[in-house]
Amino acid sequence: MTFLSLKTADLQGKRAFVRVDFNVPMQDGVITDDTRLRAAVPTIKLLIEKGAKVILAAHFDRPKGKVVPSMSLEPIIPALAALLDKPIAFAADCVGPVAEAAVAEMKTGDVLLLENTRFQPGEEKNDPELAKGFARLADVYVNDAFSAAHRAHASTEAIAHLLPAYPGLSMAHELDYLDKALGNPTHPVMAVVGGAKVSSKIDLLQNLVSRVDILAVGGGMANTFLASRGGHVGKSLCEHDLLETARAIEAQAAANKCQILLPTDVVVAEAFAAHAPHRTCEIGDVKDQEMILDAGPKSVAALAAALETAKTLVWNGPLGAFELPPFDIGTMEAARTAAALAHSGRLVAVAGGGDTVSALNQANVASDFTFVSTAGGAFLEWMEGKALPGVEALKHAS
Repeated sequence: MTFLSLKTADLQGKRAFVRVDFNVPMQDGVITDDTRLRAAVPTIKLLIEKGAKVILAAHFDRPKGKVVPSMSLEPIIPALAALLDKPIAFAADCVGPVAEAAVAEMKTGDVLLLENTRFQPGEEKNDPELAKGFARLADVYVNDAFSAAHRAHASTEAIAHLLPAYPGLSMAHELDYLDKALGNPTHPVMAVVGGAKVSSKIDLLQNLVSRVDILAVGGGMANTFLASRGGHVGKSLCEHDLLETARAIEAQAAANKCQILLPTDVVVAEAFAAHAPHRTCEIGDVKDQEMILDAGPKSVAALAAALETAKTLVWNGPLGAFELPPFDIGTMEAARTAAALAHSGRLVAVAGGGDTVSALNQANVASDFTFVSTAGGAFLEWMEGKALPGVEALKHAS
């Protein structure tokens, strides 16, 4: 993938419209997790060093094209100013006379935060007129919001066709690792896909079986595959209407010489609750009143052995009900194995998705993975092999 490089760009005195992801969790006006703010800091600092005027644009929550005061971006300014160690101006609109007046007052190295882009009804419609309004504020466009790249919105897609367009440092870093994981990976490639439902990951599974060498399926979705093979899953979460789909995915895997790894032993309980009475059994021994809540030790050992043979790993989704101890053991042990291999340089390990990131943090191994994406929907669509509008628009600029 070729893009314009921010590092080599001459930006002295130029106005940079920077699309960031500041859709952070807040409680009573206080940010509870500033990960996304921190992710934007290197790009903002680079632009300041290069003598640009930095205009930050972002969405927050879902105001649906109306001004909703409780969804203003203004409350994030203190936290962002602390991270950058400099004052930040605020414009009470993201486009039009108010925004233009705020930009006109900027000096080299200044930072201005625009109001929530989703207060504009044209933002989510990818309205070309709104994009022109954004473009009037700036000389160059920078997209540092990979997590919003799967959406064709005015501030992520249309504007990129109107100005010289660059990926920010965080976006470029993410694209580089995603390319190493599935675009141009070192084989053997292994994918671990877990989570509750096959129905939410059909596209993902269909794409992966043609691109990876080993696909390990865990979590509730493994039950659907086990049932499709004639296994008895008791009262486990299982999509019985998708057994044919599971068989079709297995057939597609066989045609592509992709090995599918399913649990052979499982941890079962009669209640979906933390510390519920439980036992480990073979797949054929699950009782009618029991549900599968985790992969068993043999299954985790088989997964670990497969990881030892892999050179590249893509992970999305837990292997069991990891939020309920002790049904987190399978996910934790597999995560620690992958992290140790990545830490030693034997494995390029890329993980993404909300539950996955939570599980890796719970196992205290996220920092040992080669790359952990916090992008959610964009990461999933990339794993599904779909083109991401916000990324495609940057390619046109190069």
